[in-house]
Amino acid sequence: MTLTLQIDARRWRAHQEAFAAQVPGLVPVAKGNGYGFGLGTLAQEAKRLGAQTLAVGIVQEVDDVRAGGWEDDIVVLNPWRPSDANATALLADPQVITTISRVEDLRSIAVSHPTARVIVEIETSMHRHGLDPRVLTAADFGTLWFEGWAIHLPASGSLAEATELARAAVATRTGPLWASHLSVEDYRTFSAAVGVPTHLRVGTRLWLGDKDAYRTTATVLDVHSIKKGAPLGYHGVPAPKDGFIIVASGGTAHGVAMAAPVPQRSLKQRAVTVAEGVLDAVGRTLSPYTIGGKKRAFAEPPHMHSSMLFVPGADPLTKVGDELPVTTRMTTVVADEIRWV
Repeated sequence: MTLTLQIDARRWRAHQEAFAAQVPGLVPVAKGNGYGFGLGTLAQEAKRLGAQTLAVGIVQEVDDVRAGGWEDDIVVLNPWRPSDANATALLADPQVITTISRVEDLRSIAVSHPTARVIVEIETSMHRHGLDPRVLTAADFGTLWFEGWAIHLPASGSLAEATELARAAVATRTGPLWASHLSVEDYRTFSAAVGVPTHLRVGTRLWLGDKDAYRTTATVLDVHSIKKGAPLGYHGVPAPKDGFIIVASGGTAHGVAMAAPVPQRSLKQRAVTVAEGVLDAVGRTLSPYTIGGKKRAFAEPPHMHSSMLFVPGADPLTKVGDELPVTTRMTTVVADEIRWV
């Protein structure tokens, strides 16, 4: 009895192909949990699209995509640090392109691995990684195989910022530009304006762009009637009403109900947060599981491989063996089974 990711293969691939056709120089990104599909699956899909370069998040993912059948160039997005022995070992791999984000690291690698393939990341308004290209000189690069400049923009993706940074970089040293988080239209404008080869690194829009091409379902494992006030779950909390406990597959090991904090920028967002807090306080946290057309409350926090849900009333609206729709965050979900339909 599993948490299952169901994929409409024809529709999912049609979206990938349509997106790739709009983006010359596309570099698919396969990192983390493989956007819910798995790194091996994404490696195979990138190969099917005819991509010549694949981007991964960290060095440990290089072996994962190769195991999935990827045989061409791989860009590691997380920047190299001298304390990472695995990343240092890959500097000698002729198919791995290492990201450098600090001046001292560039100089160090130029001495220790003078033929390594590198991309130098520019600091953007995101302020996560990167350097100011204007502080570099030709001597800093030594004889490194320079693959170009990376511009990792905030999610909003400013064309003006990307263009300004690109011009400063190319003025320092001519090389390709690898951008993230530009719209397709802005990328085309950017590509035409900078006068060097360009690449757009894309993960979410490529793999998750058609939300109707995939869905996650859970299996109903047990159904128990319960009276108001009767203890339930690990902690013996009282049932809020007469109703049913529905036990379904999917829990913390699958990434069910995991969420990251987000800025509360509007009154509506703040109101939703307050409302969710009130539900939490009275033990009625809504789950991502849908039963009878409605999201149902957790009876208690999710277990490792299953979740207990509460359905009030005289009808459980489901039975053992049914499949329930589950809203999952695709960048954290780990399905037990992928089913192609």
